[in-house]
Amino acid sequence: MRYRLKLATWTVVREDNHLSPRELSSPEAVVLLAIDLMEANDDDKEHFWVLLLNAQNHYLMHTEVSVGTQSATLVHPREVLGPAVREGASAIILVHNHPSGDPTPSREDLRLTRQLQQGAQLLDLRLHDHIVIGNGTRRWISLSQRGEL
Repeated sequence: MRYRLKLATWTVVREDNHLSPRELSSPEAVVLLAIDLMEANDDDKEHFWVLLLNAQNHYLMHTEVSVGTQSATLVHPREVLGPAVREGASAIILVHNHPSGDPTPSREDLRLTRQLQQGAQLLDLRLHDHIVIGNGTRRWISLSQRGEL
């Protein structure tokens, strides 16, 4: 038997003097980016992303942490916080969708947010917000605005 493995590697380098023009200092700015992420993944599954920011709240990058089912997704703190540490981020914003269209955070959403906030503090990262977006409705809830952070 013969096996053939095709492998490609890309390295993306951001020059220090070329910051992203996208500043994410309000929930509304985050929601605009989150809607773009959701539309790129047009399905009936729950997706969880972490947005990485520098010290001036400029967008560095995002990573999709988990894709779940119609009602849940598994998220582990190391999958959220690891990329932030590796990329040298100063702050993070959590974003996930609810395929039902109702952005009301579940008890599990609130528990996970508290757990990630505690982990981020240990790593000297700021957790600015956790945004929950309802699929198809463009309704959203900011846990920071609700006083949950």
